[in-house]
Amino acid sequence: MKNKLFAFLNGLPPFRGLNQQEFSWVLYDVGNSAYTMLACSLIPIWFKNLAIGEGAGQISGDRATAYYSLAVSIVTIMVALIGPIIGALADRKDRRKIFFRTAMAAGAIGCILNGFVTTWPVFLVVYVLTKILYSTSLTVYDSMLNDVTTEERMDQVSSYGFAWGYIGSCIPFLIALISYVLGPDMVGILSEGLSKFIGFTVTALWWIMVTVPLLRNYRQKNFVPADQTSAKKVFGGIFRTLKTIALKDRKVLFFLIGFFFYIDGVGTIIDNCINIGTDLGLPTVGQVIFLLATQVVAWGGSLLFARLSRKYRTVPLILTCIAGYFLVCLYALRLQTLLHFGVLAFGVGCFQGSIQSLSRSYYSKIIPPENSGEYFGLYDVFCKGASFLGSAVIASVKLAGGTINIAVASLAIFFALGFGLLILSDRQKVYSPKGGTGRQA
Repeated sequence: MKNKLFAFLNGLPPFRGLNQQEFSWVLYDVGNSAYTMLACSLIPIWFKNLAIGEGAGQISGDRATAYYSLAVSIVTIMVALIGPIIGALADRKDRRKIFFRTAMAAGAIGCILNGFVTTWPVFLVVYVLTKILYSTSLTVYDSMLNDVTTEERMDQVSSYGFAWGYIGSCIPFLIALISYVLGPDMVGILSEGLSKFIGFTVTALWWIMVTVPLLRNYRQKNFVPADQTSAKKVFGGIFRTLKTIALKDRKVLFFLIGFFFYIDGVGTIIDNCINIGTDLGLPTVGQVIFLLATQVVAWGGSLLFARLSRKYRTVPLILTCIAGYFLVCLYALRLQTLLHFGVLAFGVGCFQGSIQSLSRSYYSKIIPPENSGEYFGLYDVFCKGASFLGSAVIASVKLAGGTINIAVASLAIFFALGFGLLILSDRQKVYSPKGGTGRQA
């Protein structure tokens, strides 16, 4: 039955040509994206509904926005600290799947528990823990790309993951959205607590279900010898890798610094999209509907760039996405109405999946495959560190009395810096420890 299902889906145009490991790997993007969608849409709403008020323990709207942004910052710091360690340990033979399965299962359980919480401080704590586990699973998952496909197919397979993640996330999200809309503020069919529980539980079950094929089919091909994964050697290896990148591997160095800057804007906009609309006083349901439509736009954008990656080099495609985001940030200065919000969401959707998928595949090409877990742990340091910086900017501007428009527009400078540094990275050769000049990725 399993093989028949794979054969059927693999015959459809979107999945045609993927082997079983590539297909299973793509499906995890379909699973985890459901939680991503919930985290950037309904979770901030549920948090603010619990937090904002004038009773004992309640806080103002601006302070709720700041606390939520700071919680996101805590997540990014923790993931940046533990990512390289988990990644390096997962590089040992047959360990990648174990770390991945543990983080995914614990994250899904945390997602369900979040639906039971009725006070905002506990809600925020459980959310932080769940997001850390979710992000840890992604660190290991990204490092699997070198195992499931070839270098020539990385751009395409990575883009397929993001593309179908956007569409797949809509299925559980629609259930969560319907349960939210049918809450007491609409027709009184469901209490807010029950609708919140339904949203978290459906998302977690979807996350688990769609991950099963990867857990069954994944086989680790690239690994380091077992004697290199003791605690002492893991930390020593991480420091040696950092020293190599800093002093010799200029291609990876310039890419990671540039990535740090441009992914800052991407992550910050994703994490704060609902806060943007809420601070402008826009209708909540209208915002969520536009975000749902953005998923469809992002699906189309990712597939388009997947097709373009067959003809064009990866770096020019990433630069196009960065330029698009730069314009989106400047457009935020005129945000006032729900229509403006929709235009902004459309612009984000055009490049959101592509900039992430192409960055992931480009990085996979320029790192040693046997150490991909360790390198993707470092990748997350730069990725999550950037998100911390962007969320801190949003929080600082809001606490200082500034507008959300100015906060978002200020992110344009990060895209400009990232654009220049990626060009520098592209001019370098892939580092070869044996003394060769490597190839141009």
